Amino acid sequence: MEIILKIPDELARQVASEGKDPARVALEALALEGYRAERLSESAIRQMLGFESRIQVHAFLKEHGVHLHYDLSDLDRDRITSERSRAKRSGPEPTNEPRLG
Repeated sequence: MEIILKIPDELARQVASEGKDPARVALEALALEGYRAERLSESAIRQMLGFESRIQVHAFLKEHGVHLHYDLSDLDRDRITSERSRAKRSGPEPTNEPRLG
């Protein structure tokens, strides 16, 4: 979808710092507000702004002072994933049984 915004040149200059594309500034502002309001996901922002990775989205959000949406269920899921990964790397748990032979 294409959206056209018509604003006076003077306002465009105030909103977009020197050398920045006012259309890109408006698109980024829309993405930021959509994420803050929980109407856009990280994936939607990535697609909307043409980022190639979640890391780029995280950096963009951080640069603009927007915190990631991360709650206790996310923390619990990450903890479980971390424990599984750690268990795979360390191999089977050692036993206290004496070794034969």
